[in-house]
Amino acid sequence: MSELPHHGRYDYKPIVGRPDYSWPEERRLAIYLGVNHEVFTFGDGMGAELAPSKTQPDVMNFAWRDYGNRVGAWRFMELFDRLELKTTALVNSAIIKQCPGLAEACRDRGGEIAAHGRTNAQAEGEQSEDEERAMISRTLDEFAAIGVRPRGWLGPWISESHRTPDLLEEAGFDYVLDWAHDDQPTRLKTRSGKGILAIPYSQEVNDIPSVIARHQEATTFAGMIEDTIEQLLSECDRRPSVLGIALHPYIMGQPHRALQLDRVLTRLRERDDRRIWWTTAGAIADHILG
Repeated sequence: MSELPHHGRYDYKPIVGRPDYSWPEERRLAIYLGVNHEVFTFGDGMGAELAPSKTQPDVMNFAWRDYGNRVGAWRFMELFDRLELKTTALVNSAIIKQCPGLAEACRDRGGEIAAHGRTNAQAEGEQSEDEERAMISRTLDEFAAIGVRPRGWLGPWISESHRTPDLLEEAGFDYVLDWAHDDQPTRLKTRSGKGILAIPYSQEVNDIPSVIARHQEATTFAGMIEDTIEQLLSECDRRPSVLGIALHPYIMGQPHRALQLDRVLTRLRERDDRRIWWTTAGAIADHILG
């Protein structure tokens, strides 16, 4: 019997028995907010649906998603400014032209911008190597127009080809968020031998699978945030960990959901647990890479 196909990016290594370390100031749980700023095509292409579309152009779902860029993103920024929380803004580079000023506002908040491909209207994993390399290069060129050079990458729809980590490392990226296989950063093997860091980005504490796929609502999602943090803190004397909370302005930025997000983040900030490091994915990469 032949061996099972394997990605070859990392070896199996259980969470127990690894070398111990701490985050800055001896903190043990690193939490970052991964805020997805996305644009979509009108009349075709991929996109989350509030309800099944009947015809194209799908005005209802397109406009619902566009609400996130016009309103939800700014509601988020007001909340995060009030709570003094930096974010990792996961930005489609096409936003720079489609939504003037939004990427610049993310840049100017003092957190970081990570590349989220060009648009979430398509998944990138079926491209040829030349097409994918050109897409990555164009993405970087579009960010350069606003003076930003992202160090991290999240693929639209977490779509990768067999070459994606290699191409990202060769393009100068330090980390990727596509691989949700661990509670700690791990290094993915690349064809150059250098490797690229995989930083945890939750597919569980993530409003798309929670609200769209599981049809849960904001109170349940807020409870998931608190329960996950409680569990990770209960383990933090034995090992450090990372929690990336994945948010989309067109989902959790809706008024009734934003209220629940406000409440849970306010409680957590007021708790001021000294074991928690509120940070960005880039700062986590800096700490690991030295």
